[in-house]
Amino acid sequence: MPAENRHEDPADLPEKIQVVEFLLGKEHYAIDLYDVKEVVDYTTITRLPDTPTYIKGIMDLRGEITTLIDLRERLNVAAEKNHDGDDNQRIIVLDEKLTGVKMGVIVDDVLSVSTFDQADVDRSSASLYNDDAAVIGIIRKKVRVRDQEISDLIVWIGISRILRDAGCIKS
Repeated sequence: MPAENRHEDPADLPEKIQVVEFLLGKEHYAIDLYDVKEVVDYTTITRLPDTPTYIKGIMDLRGEITTLIDLRERLNVAAEKNHDGDDNQRIIVLDEKLTGVKMGVIVDDVLSVSTFDQADVDRSSASLYNDDAAVIGIIRKKVRVRDQEISDLIVWIGISRILRDAGCIKS
């Protein structure tokens, strides 16, 4: 079940959440770990004619055709000025139970798989930015910088909603 559907009722929330953290431009994002099958290195992509610009094409992943979505482009996230091309990019292959087809999203880099407490997630402010649940919440990740604890903010997105709204998967 996609993350945004699992977490609608506060009483149904698990104590901990697990996400895959990644970069789009300079910003930190996350998707639910249970929506991810694997992460693979960027590889040769065959472009498809007459498709939206965020559909980058297809690739052969161990003998299976996999459609690739450029998540930065789909979410209108600007690339860094000194973006080095495809060198660090990764492909997050999504669970077929979620998409119904072999599909992956291209991100600028995958940082880690992380576990957070529900108390680290701000769900109320997420609704201010996006009424349709593309943003599930904002995760506060505590990090130490020069002997001081600060919070990095990670945008936790509902990947199934984003792909459904783009017409990439059916409801």
